[in-house]
Amino acid sequence: MRAAAGLAGDTPVRDGSVARLADPHRLAHHHAMRREVGAEIEVEITAPTTLEFQIAVAPHPGTEVFESLRFVWNGEPIRPSEISGVHGNRIHKFEAGVGTLKADYAATIVGQTDPAPVTEYDLSMYLRPSRYAEADKFYGFAATEFGTYGDSATLLENVSSWVGTRLNYVPGSSDPIDGAVDTLLSGEGVCRDYAHLVVALLRAVNVPARLVSVYAPGLYPMDFHAVAEAFVDGQWRVVDATLLAPRQTLVRIATGRDASDTAFLDNHKGAITLNQLVVTAVLDGDLPVDSIDHLVSIR
Repeated sequence: MRAAAGLAGDTPVRDGSVARLADPHRLAHHHAMRREVGAEIEVEITAPTTLEFQIAVAPHPGTEVFESLRFVWNGEPIRPSEISGVHGNRIHKFEAGVGTLKADYAATIVGQTDPAPVTEYDLSMYLRPSRYAEADKFYGFAATEFGTYGDSATLLENVSSWVGTRLNYVPGSSDPIDGAVDTLLSGEGVCRDYAHLVVALLRAVNVPARLVSVYAPGLYPMDFHAVAEAFVDGQWRVVDATLLAPRQTLVRIATGRDASDTAFLDNHKGAITLNQLVVTAVLDGDLPVDSIDHLVSIR
């Protein structure tokens, strides 16, 4: 499995591994937000498989993005195919035999993009129950608890506060197959569990909502992060009931119905063990102060 390292479809520089995606006319470098993100992943493959990674940032129109992505299998660089999905999701896919696979991604984002576009299809799709955000099981409860707030910033603040006060953030407390109902019953979870419960409650009161995987400067402990997005006041607004990182600095990776659409690694056919996962996300400068009652979009 030999090929030059790099991002499929991008223009590499000398070593074939760095890509630049830019719209420089909109940048003001001396004021632009600068975020540096990355991930190092090592996987032991014990049976031949097909792997799909979602660790590269989504396109950020109006910014400059400098990024590198390398996959090395048993010491040999391999080139994945890049599959582009809705909302700019980027899946890097390849087959690999038994051995050790290392993934190394880094990106610098200079500037901020516009809030995510809104389509009628999205507004329909993200009202529906999904595998991990079972909105249909919350209709009566959510209407009683939140139904008077409508499509408003107050609704997002109240749902975020409600979830945040009823759940304890406990790493390792949930299973990958747990949905919003499981999370509410257990009273604990991690970021994806918080986000699934937020999404389910918002859909249950007729507010389109979805899950977004992000890099999150300021997050502790550092990891891939998951947040909810809700359609309020004409835009997609981010809701993070964990309150673990300022929403203004989040960097979008993948967007979907729930974690089944946004997982950073999918394994098909074979068997793997995750040996190492190191995520970085840093803001150049001081982290902003975030307030739960403010409407914020991922940019």
